[in-house]
Order: sequence, then structure tokens, then C-alpha cells
Amino acid sequence: MVDVAYAESRFRAPEIAHHYGAGVHLLDDPLAWTLLARACSPETVQPDVGRLIGVLYQMLARTVFAAELGRTRVDVPTRMITSHPEAVYRGTALSRSTKAVTVGIARAGTMPSQVVYELLNEILDPTLVRQDHLFMSRQTNEQGEVVGATWHDAKIGRDVDGRHVLFPDPMGATGSSMVSALSYYKTALEGRPAKCIAMHLIVTPEYIRRVTEAHPDVIIYALRLDRGLSPPRVLKTVPGTHWAEERGLNNIQYIVPGAGGVGEILNNAWL
Repeated sequence: MVDVAYAESRFRAPEIAHHYGAGVHLLDDPLAWTLLARACSPETVQPDVGRLIGVLYQMLARTVFAAELGRTRVDVPTRMITSHPEAVYRGTALSRSTKAVTVGIARAGTMPSQVVYELLNEILDPTLVRQDHLFMSRQTNEQGEVVGATWHDAKIGRDVDGRHVLFPDPMGATGSSMVSALSYYKTALEGRPAKCIAMHLIVTPEYIRRVTEAHPDVIIYALRLDRGLSPPRVLKTVPGTHWAEERGLNNIQYIVPGAGGVGEILNNAWL
């Protein structure tokens, strides 16, 4: 018999209050905020920064998987079954039959996607899990302002039908790369994704606006919202209250407070 305590899950990710819409999840996690602040510090370099970002993505992925992946009823005998016929866990678990793709957007998203891929293989049927790779970069004008995203190459499986497509990209700055990637996965491959989920360490109000306007069905998870260039009176309000006045990007579209180029820092490559 199923213990009523585990007959269903009502898990919801803890979130800070905001007015960006139901598809945006800004996590309320002091432990993650602590580790992320350390990862963003100028004193934190490799190998510490890589280790910290790996831990942060394990934490973020656990929350996203618990909230968004399919659930099912399971009956799993424990080692006590030899002594007690009642020794069976009967209750809710994540469904191993969920199909998933994690997309590594080089450079910053390569390692986070690998972390997500490995955890997916522990939870789901590995034959239903795939990792794709996109090679993209910012397209800038003569003033250094971001005007779009340039695709250089890609290694992508053909189908996405019924799959949860995950985009673990640390910095959600302008949204240009994410909008391009989402458009491709929703229109250029076989089938239609079950969900498209962006997974970030930091996002800006500008990013949220651009991505949700282009793709209203996208689900966004982030450990932190950075709007550090907003007027002081705006910083005193719940995020999204004065969305048009919120700013998290400087004149060349780097995040403030931000982290200062996670792709460069993770790879010790400053070009």
C-alpha cells in the first residue's frame, strides 16, 4: 500500500518575489548565493572557480529536475525485503522514461552542460538523454554593443520531439544567444520540445524581457538577478515593478555586478 505522505509531490522551488511572469524562477537559496558570490570574486581563479561553478550547477540542476521533469509512481524493494514483505518503497519518483537534451553553448556553457548531462544520466534512462553542442559568439558593432549572435558550428541530434531541452548557460545577459538557440530548437529540428528550460547562474532584467518576448513559453531558472545599474529607488522595489527602468547591463552589455566574463574565466582564454 502507498504511504499517503509520498503518493504525490507538491515540490515547488523556493523563489524571491518578482513581477516577471510565471515562467521565470529566481531562486531563493542563500547557500547558492554564498557560493556564487565567491565564484564572481576577482580573487577566485582556476581551479576554484571551475569547482564552484560545477557545484552551483549541480545544485541548480537538482532544483530544476525536481520541479520540471516528469513524475511517476514506483514500487522499489529495499534490502530489507528478505526479512519483511512490506519493505517496498511505493511512492513518487522522477520518471526514467522522460526524454531530455542538454545544450552546451560554447564557451561558458560547455562545462555546465556536462554537469547537467551526467546528472541526467543518473536519473533517467541514459538511452533517452542527449548532449548537443553549439558554438556561438556575440555579434557587436563598432561601439562594442551587442547586436546579435553569430553561429560558428553545431553538433546537434536530429529530433527534439517530446524532449525536455535544457540550456545551462551561466550568464543571461542580452538574450541574443538564447533567443537564437531557442528559435532553432523549436523550428529547425524534427518534432516539438515538451519544454525548453534555460538554466542560469545570473540573469538581467534586459535578458528576461528579450527572451520572454521572443519565446513566451520558455521556462527560466536563475540563482541570481543582477540589476545593479538601476536607479536607487528602483532597487528598493520588488523586481519587475519598474521593469522598463531596471538595468543590469553596462554600455558594452556586460552584467553588473556580474562575474566579468565566465567563458574566459573558466577556460583561461581572454579572447
